Amino acid sequence: MPLDMLITDTAAIPLEDAIGTLANTGFRPAEPDSVNAAARVLRQLANNRDFLGDLILDELARRHREEADDNAYGPQAIMLGRAGRDCLLRANIWPSPDEPMMRCSGSAAFVYGLPHDHNFDFLTVGYFGPGYWSDYYEADYDTIHGYSGEKVRLRYTGRDRLDQGRLLLYRAHTDIHAQRPADGLSVSINILQTGGGQGWLDQYRYDPDRGEVAGQLAHGASEAFLRIAVGLGGDEAADLAEHFAQVHPSGRMRLHALDALASVADGDGARDAIWARAEAGGNRMVAMEAAARRRGLG
Repeated sequence: MPLDMLITDTAAIPLEDAIGTLANTGFRPAEPDSVNAAARVLRQLANNRDFLGDLILDELARRHREEADDNAYGPQAIMLGRAGRDCLLRANIWPSPDEPMMRCSGSAAFVYGLPHDHNFDFLTVGYFGPGYWSDYYEADYDTIHGYSGEKVRLRYTGRDRLDQGRLLLYRAHTDIHAQRPADGLSVSINILQTGGGQGWLDQYRYDPDRGEVAGQLAHGASEAFLRIAVGLGGDEAADLAEHFAQVHPSGRMRLHALDALASVADGDGARDAIWARAEAGGNRMVAMEAAARRRGLG
């Protein structure tokens, strides 16, 4: 279960000060002092009860006058700013079942009901509303290979809610949760750790009822670019995919490279040969996924 950060501080700071402080001090989850310092910044920002409403109103006003204005807003996430190279602030909107956006888009659009871990550490605070619920689990990440259907011992640790003012530390690869809709429209604010190599760390979705890995969630632009390049044809793209399939340090990228090659292979016989070779390639996750794909060929 995420760790409660019992930071008591009544000071309120503007968003610009929060970004500036984090840019100077950073957010290094492996260092307790850094975590506590970042949590204090988040507490002080959450004490500012006006900044987010003012920011949203300003954005709506600017978009009303200039529809082409570029921004980092979406239906659920509001990017508040990047603090240095390895840290960013974000606000998330959590609708209740009664909200029109929920009725129109469904719960899956807001990641409700999807048990998953994270490949990054982050701090979060309930800023507005009653907060979303979560069913929490833990698993031994270092023992997981990551193929679909892999048996995993998930330990259920309880159901809890991100109440307004509550501040939590979610630990990468440790805290697994399935979020449930908030009882009323809610907003949380996050401080996320980011980094250049983070995208290569695997993130999983789980099936607690079956005690299995249900699939991988972490996908980067490189995988999509490779699939497109191979699909468009060309020897160089195929050669690169072959190279990645054999020696890339990320099993996920190996699998994407193999999927790209299989997508342009001439018939099921050629695809079966690709997956048969992958089964003997030395990576457990890739081997199991390759076996499943061979079975899918009939």
